[in-house]
Amino acid sequence: MHHWVRASSSDFTGTPPQPRSGHTAVNVGKSMVVVFGGLVDKKFLNDIIVYDIENKLWFEPECTGSESEGQVGPTPRAFHVAITIDCHMFIFGGRSGGKRLGDFWVLDTDIWQWSELTSFGDLPTPRDFSAAAAIGNQKIVLCGGWDGKKWLSDVYVMDTMSLEWMELSVSGSLPPPRCGHTATMVEKRLLVFGGRGGGGPIMGDLWALKGLIDEERETPGWTQLKLPGQAPSSRCGHTVTSGGHYLLLFGGHGTGGWLSRYDVYYNDTIILDRVTAQWKRLPISNDEPPPPRAYHTMTCIGARHLLLGGFDGKLTFGDLWWLVPEDDPIANRSSVPQIGNPPEIKESERELDKERGQEGSTMVELQKKMGVSVSSVLRLQIPEESEDQEFVELGTRLIGEDVGDDRTSMMIQMASQAVRQHWKESTPMTLQLKELSSLLRDYQRLVNRKYTAQNSLTSADFGLPRMKTLTFYHIKSSSELRMDDIPKLLEEYKTLLI
Repeated sequence: MHHWVRASSSDFTGTPPQPRSGHTAVNVGKSMVVVFGGLVDKKFLNDIIVYDIENKLWFEPECTGSESEGQVGPTPRAFHVAITIDCHMFIFGGRSGGKRLGDFWVLDTDIWQWSELTSFGDLPTPRDFSAAAAIGNQKIVLCGGWDGKKWLSDVYVMDTMSLEWMELSVSGSLPPPRCGHTATMVEKRLLVFGGRGGGGPIMGDLWALKGLIDEERETPGWTQLKLPGQAPSSRCGHTVTSGGHYLLLFGGHGTGGWLSRYDVYYNDTIILDRVTAQWKRLPISNDEPPPPRAYHTMTCIGARHLLLGGFDGKLTFGDLWWLVPEDDPIANRSSVPQIGNPPEIKESERELDKERGQEGSTMVELQKKMGVSVSSVLRLQIPEESEDQEFVELGTRLIGEDVGDDRTSMMIQMASQAVRQHWKESTPMTLQLKELSSLLRDYQRLVNRKYTAQNSLTSADFGLPRMKTLTFYHIKSSSELRMDDIPKLLEEYKTLLI
């Protein structure tokens, strides 16, 4: 059994990627996920945003290296391919505006340096919506795509050591040309699923390509696989990620059937079990999966899968979702503040007061007295201690116990007391940067609690000499803090504990 859980503000520090589709997100070892490029509101992107898995931190590295059209690294693009081998992320092709690209880049993630590669041999033509995978730790295989005039079915293998491309000569029957498909290496075979084909039909066929491993000495050849079980419907723009003994397929774009041309976007989760060689629907326990989408990314982080972005024909998403097994600590987490693009807030302060009751009214009054906009109070959405995963985890480490699923009020209270005592005794020099996000949320939580309990705001209520010392209440993320803010934040926080 698995659960979909929308990411909360307690899951990360730093600033997550802005909304986008047609981007790439790849694992670099077990330490990082690197997001590159994409498209939003007809704007093509070329930014790099990195998720540091160990520290649960999003950051944007300052990259150096080759310049292209006056900027470091590849030009803005979407619908390209990205492949990692060791610490290197390789980028090929994609689209910028109406132009298909055929340039080839590598990013060294050890030093964050871009290099444009001058390769040789049988060079692939410029294209977008192609698919690629790593063969072992040295080669890349690229197949299909759209060159602006025709759908492609060619296969290229590139040696990342010699930088030589070779077009693979494949015997026997070939899959129909396509774009928007997926390509995944499973042991010695490349599995290709779905895509949009010549003339526009969307496909749901599965093919396996042998002959990519030199040691096997096999003649390259395609085989169409027809596996038992609940196979996915025809689609393109979906994702396939590896999860142990199975492949996990999510989302994508299809049509309403052979009599209809209207678009359908999916949010189903289907697995290909490699042991039994059959399709299965992944059991999902909750009824609130992510909204349907295509041209998103899914990356595997341990037993979790992370969903980012995508497009549903109208909206470009900036939300983040976890797909987790039922024994994951966040599997049964109640609704918490969500990361993504908050909706445009149009309610008047009077309507807001009616909807949120007396506590809402006092919070609006607090916002007004502090000079913070009413919309910000909704966007802050500060969680209670029991819902603040990062806060609770820090507390359990400090008391030397693992709360796990035992989230009783007593255990939460013990963890909270331990964290607050820890921060009360901390100095700016001893405070760890990865604690800043939790510290900021608890600061805001204590401000809320003291104010709503007293239903008035005076300097004496907080034991503070001046109103302006409540400096950080309106801050939405610890990424907005400067280094010289940390001593002030810690000082104000300790005053709130009095």
